[in-house]
Amino acid sequence: MSSTKDMSKRQARREQIRRKEQRGRLFGIGLVSLGAIAIAFLVIYPSLKPVGEIVVPEGITRPDVKFNATGDPDAPIKLEEYSDFQCPYCGKFSEQTEAKLIESYVSTGTVYFIYHSFGEFIGSESAAAAEAAYCAGDQEKFWQMHDVIFANQNGENAGAFTDKKLLAFANKLELDMTAFKSCFSGNKYKNLIAQDGQDGLKAGVKATPSFVMSYTVNGVLKTKLIEGALPIDQFKLEIDAALAEMGK
Repeated sequence: MSSTKDMSKRQARREQIRRKEQRGRLFGIGLVSLGAIAIAFLVIYPSLKPVGEIVVPEGITRPDVKFNATGDPDAPIKLEEYSDFQCPYCGKFSEQTEAKLIESYVSTGTVYFIYHSFGEFIGSESAAAAEAAYCAGDQEKFWQMHDVIFANQNGENAGAFTDKKLLAFANKLELDMTAFKSCFSGNKYKNLIAQDGQDGLKAGVKATPSFVMSYTVNGVLKTKLIEGALPIDQFKLEIDAALAEMGK
Protein backbone atom coordinates (compact mmCIF):
# COMPACT_ATOMS: atom_id res chain seq x y z
CA MET A 1 0.00 0.00 0.00
CA SER A 2 2.81 2.38 0.95
CA SER A 3 4.60 1.61 -2.32
CA THR A 4 1.45 2.45 -4.28
CA LYS A 5 1.11 5.76 -2.41
CA ASP A 6 4.77 6.64 -3.12
CA MET A 7 4.27 5.88 -6.80
CA SER A 8 1.18 8.06 -6.90
CA LYS A 9 3.12 10.93 -5.31
CA ARG A 10 5.95 10.55 -7.83
CA GLN A 11 3.47 10.55 -10.69
CA ALA A 12 1.78 13.61 -9.26
CA ARG A 13 5.13 15.42 -8.98
CA ARG A 14 6.06 14.43 -12.56
CA GLU A 15 2.69 15.68 -13.77
CA GLN A 16 3.17 18.91 -11.84
CA ILE A 17 6.64 19.42 -13.37
CA ARG A 18 5.30 18.57 -16.86
CA ARG A 19 2.51 21.12 -16.53
CA LYS A 20 4.94 23.75 -15.24
CA GLU A 21 7.27 23.14 -18.18
CA GLN A 22 4.34 23.28 -20.58
CA ARG A 23 3.20 26.61 -19.11
CA GLY A 24 6.77 27.91 -19.46
CA ARG A 25 6.91 26.86 -23.11
CA LEU A 26 3.53 28.44 -23.83
CA PHE A 27 4.63 31.64 -22.08
CA GLY A 28 7.83 31.72 -24.14
CA ILE A 29 5.90 31.13 -27.36
CA GLY A 30 3.54 33.94 -26.36
CA LEU A 31 6.40 36.36 -25.79
CA VAL A 32 7.98 35.47 -29.13
CA SER A 33 4.62 35.92 -30.88
CA LEU A 34 4.05 39.30 -29.24
CA GLY A 35 7.55 40.37 -30.24
CA ALA A 36 6.94 39.28 -33.84
CA ILE A 37 3.63 41.17 -33.90
CA ALA A 38 5.29 44.30 -32.50
CA ILE A 39 8.08 44.16 -35.10
CA ALA A 40 5.56 43.59 -37.90
CA PHE A 41 3.55 46.57 -36.65
CA LEU A 42 6.62 48.82 -36.66
CA VAL A 43 7.45 47.74 -40.20
CA ILE A 44 3.92 47.97 -41.59
CA TYR A 45 2.61 51.00 -39.68
CA PRO A 46 4.58 53.67 -41.61
CA SER A 47 3.00 52.47 -44.85
CA LEU A 48 -0.49 52.62 -43.29
CA LYS A 49 -0.03 56.05 -41.74
CA PRO A 50 -1.75 58.88 -43.62
CA VAL A 51 0.72 60.96 -45.62
CA GLY A 52 -0.61 64.18 -44.20
CA GLU A 53 -0.05 67.64 -45.62
CA ILE A 54 2.84 67.97 -48.07
CA VAL A 55 4.82 71.19 -47.91
CA VAL A 56 5.77 72.54 -51.34
CA PRO A 57 8.24 75.40 -50.89
CA GLU A 58 8.56 78.38 -53.16
CA GLY A 59 10.79 77.27 -55.99
CA ILE A 60 14.37 78.48 -56.38
CA THR A 61 15.23 79.79 -59.84
CA ARG A 62 18.16 77.67 -60.99
CA PRO A 63 19.92 78.35 -64.30
CA ASP A 64 20.92 75.76 -66.90
CA VAL A 65 19.57 72.79 -64.98
CA LYS A 66 20.75 69.39 -66.11
CA PHE A 67 19.67 66.50 -63.89
CA ASN A 68 21.37 67.09 -60.48
CA ALA A 69 23.47 70.06 -61.63
CA THR A 70 22.82 73.73 -62.21
CA GLY A 71 24.89 76.46 -63.82
CA ASP A 72 27.49 76.65 -66.53
CA PRO A 73 29.58 73.45 -66.81
CA ASP A 74 32.46 75.68 -67.99
CA ALA A 75 32.31 77.92 -64.91
CA PRO A 76 35.74 78.53 -63.33
CA ILE A 77 34.66 76.92 -60.05
CA LYS A 78 32.86 73.63 -59.51
CA LEU A 79 31.12 73.13 -56.16
CA GLU A 80 29.86 69.62 -55.37
CA GLU A 81 27.59 69.15 -52.38
CA TYR A 82 27.54 65.81 -50.55
CA SER A 83 24.30 65.71 -48.63
CA ASP A 84 21.74 63.49 -46.92
CA PHE A 85 18.05 64.27 -47.30
CA GLN A 86 17.48 63.26 -43.67
CA CYS A 87 20.24 65.53 -42.34
CA PRO A 88 18.79 68.59 -40.54
CA TYR A 89 21.91 70.66 -41.32
CA CYS A 90 21.54 69.81 -45.00
CA GLY A 91 17.98 71.05 -44.71
CA LYS A 92 19.27 74.22 -43.10
CA PHE A 93 21.67 74.83 -45.99
CA SER A 94 18.89 74.21 -48.50
CA GLU A 95 16.54 76.60 -46.73
CA GLN A 96 18.90 79.40 -45.70
CA THR A 97 21.92 79.47 -48.00
CA GLU A 98 21.42 77.68 -51.29
CA ALA A 99 19.24 80.30 -53.02
CA LYS A 100 21.72 83.05 -52.11
CA LEU A 101 24.62 80.97 -53.41
CA ILE A 102 22.83 80.36 -56.69
CA GLU A 103 21.90 84.01 -57.07
CA SER A 104 25.40 85.32 -56.29
CA TYR A 105 27.59 82.77 -58.05
CA VAL A 106 25.73 80.13 -60.06
CA SER A 107 23.49 82.52 -62.01
CA THR A 108 26.50 84.72 -62.80
CA GLY A 109 28.42 81.85 -64.41
CA THR A 110 31.05 81.70 -61.65
CA VAL A 111 30.07 78.39 -60.01
CA TYR A 112 28.82 75.12 -61.42
CA PHE A 113 26.84 73.48 -58.61
CA ILE A 114 26.20 69.74 -58.34
CA TYR A 115 24.22 67.82 -55.71
CA HIS A 116 25.26 64.31 -54.66
CA SER A 117 23.66 62.06 -52.09
CA PHE A 118 25.98 60.47 -49.52
CA GLY A 119 24.74 56.91 -49.84
CA GLU A 120 22.89 55.54 -46.81
CA PHE A 121 24.77 57.82 -44.43
CA ILE A 122 21.93 58.23 -41.93
CA GLY A 123 19.80 55.26 -42.94
CA SER A 124 17.67 53.52 -45.53
CA GLU A 125 15.33 56.51 -45.84
CA SER A 126 18.33 58.54 -47.00
CA ALA A 127 18.85 56.24 -49.98
CA ALA A 128 15.11 56.09 -50.69
CA ALA A 129 14.85 59.88 -50.78
CA ALA A 130 17.89 60.10 -53.05
CA GLU A 131 16.32 57.48 -55.34
CA ALA A 132 13.16 59.59 -55.52
CA ALA A 133 15.11 62.73 -56.38
CA TYR A 134 17.15 61.02 -59.10
CA CYS A 135 14.02 59.40 -60.55
CA ALA A 136 12.35 62.81 -60.64
CA GLY A 137 15.46 63.98 -62.51
CA ASP A 138 14.49 61.64 -65.33
CA GLN A 139 11.53 63.98 -65.82
CA GLU A 140 13.63 67.15 -65.37
CA LYS A 141 12.34 67.71 -61.85
CA PHE A 142 15.30 66.66 -59.73
CA TRP A 143 15.54 70.04 -58.04
CA GLN A 144 11.80 70.33 -57.44
CA MET A 145 11.86 66.95 -55.67
CA HIS A 146 15.05 68.00 -53.84
CA ASP A 147 13.26 71.05 -52.46
CA VAL A 148 10.07 69.18 -51.50
CA ILE A 149 12.00 66.43 -49.69
CA PHE A 150 13.96 68.93 -47.61
CA ALA A 151 10.82 70.94 -46.86
CA ASN A 152 9.17 67.82 -45.42
CA GLN A 153 11.93 66.61 -43.10
CA ASN A 154 10.56 65.23 -39.83
CA GLY A 155 13.29 63.42 -37.91
CA GLU A 156 15.85 60.81 -38.86
CA ASN A 157 14.72 57.27 -39.69
CA ALA A 158 11.31 58.15 -38.30
CA GLY A 159 9.15 57.48 -41.35
CA ALA A 160 9.39 60.93 -42.94
CA PHE A 161 10.51 59.39 -46.23
CA THR A 162 8.65 56.11 -46.56
CA ASP A 163 7.98 54.86 -50.09
CA LYS A 164 4.36 55.95 -49.67
CA LYS A 165 5.37 59.52 -48.83
CA LEU A 166 7.94 59.76 -51.60
CA LEU A 167 5.35 58.57 -54.10
CA ALA A 168 2.99 61.23 -52.73
CA PHE A 169 5.68 63.87 -53.27
CA ALA A 170 6.06 62.73 -56.89
CA ASN A 171 2.30 62.89 -57.39
CA LYS A 172 2.22 66.37 -55.87
CA LEU A 173 4.85 67.46 -58.41
CA GLU A 174 2.62 66.06 -61.17
CA LEU A 175 5.22 63.61 -62.42
CA ASP A 176 4.35 60.81 -64.81
CA MET A 177 3.61 58.33 -62.03
CA THR A 178 3.90 55.22 -64.18
CA ALA A 179 7.43 56.18 -65.21
CA PHE A 180 8.34 57.33 -61.71
CA LYS A 181 7.10 54.15 -60.03
CA SER A 182 9.01 52.02 -62.52
CA CYS A 183 12.21 53.94 -61.80
CA PHE A 184 11.70 54.10 -58.04
CA SER A 185 10.56 50.53 -57.37
CA GLY A 186 13.21 49.21 -59.75
CA ASN A 187 15.98 51.01 -57.82
CA LYS A 188 17.33 52.42 -61.06
CA TYR A 189 19.78 54.68 -59.23
CA LYS A 190 20.90 52.27 -56.52
CA ASN A 191 24.43 52.05 -57.97
CA LEU A 192 24.70 55.82 -58.41
CA ILE A 193 23.68 56.39 -54.79
CA ALA A 194 26.30 53.89 -53.62
CA GLN A 195 28.87 55.57 -55.86
CA ASP A 196 27.95 58.96 -54.36
CA GLY A 197 28.88 57.61 -50.95
CA GLN A 198 32.17 56.17 -52.18
CA ASP A 199 33.11 59.35 -54.03
CA GLY A 200 32.34 61.43 -50.97
CA LEU A 201 34.56 59.29 -48.77
CA LYS A 202 37.40 59.51 -51.30
CA ALA A 203 37.05 63.29 -51.23
CA GLY A 204 37.39 63.28 -47.44
CA VAL A 205 33.74 63.82 -46.59
CA LYS A 206 32.95 62.72 -43.04
CA ALA A 207 29.70 64.52 -42.34
CA THR A 208 26.89 66.22 -44.18
CA PRO A 209 26.61 68.68 -45.70
CA SER A 210 30.11 68.92 -47.12
CA PHE A 211 31.20 70.67 -50.29
CA VAL A 212 34.11 69.90 -52.58
CA MET A 213 35.28 73.04 -54.37
CA SER A 214 37.56 72.53 -57.35
CA TYR A 215 39.26 75.03 -59.68
CA THR A 216 42.37 75.32 -61.83
CA VAL A 217 45.33 77.65 -61.23
CA ASN A 218 48.01 77.79 -63.93
CA GLY A 219 46.96 74.41 -65.24
CA VAL A 220 46.97 72.76 -61.80
CA LEU A 221 43.71 71.40 -60.42
CA LYS A 222 43.08 72.45 -56.83
CA THR A 223 40.41 71.17 -54.46
CA LYS A 224 39.19 72.27 -51.08
CA LEU A 225 36.73 70.60 -48.70
CA ILE A 226 34.21 72.97 -47.13
CA GLU A 227 32.29 71.45 -44.23
CA GLY A 228 28.99 72.36 -42.66
CA ALA A 229 25.84 74.35 -43.34
CA LEU A 230 27.74 77.61 -43.49
CA PRO A 231 26.09 81.00 -44.06
CA ILE A 232 26.49 82.64 -47.45
CA ASP A 233 29.22 84.98 -46.16
CA GLN A 234 31.48 81.99 -45.47
CA PHE A 235 30.93 80.61 -48.96
CA LYS A 236 31.71 84.05 -50.39
CA LEU A 237 35.03 84.08 -48.56
CA GLU A 238 35.97 80.67 -49.95
CA ILE A 239 34.82 81.37 -53.50
CA ASP A 240 36.30 84.87 -53.66
CA ALA A 241 39.63 83.54 -52.36
CA ALA A 242 39.67 80.92 -55.12
CA LEU A 243 38.82 83.55 -57.74
CA ALA A 244 41.64 85.76 -56.49
CA GLU A 245 44.04 82.81 -56.67
CA MET A 246 42.98 82.32 -60.29
CA GLY A 247 43.50 86.01 -60.98
CA LYS A 248 39.81 86.66 -61.66
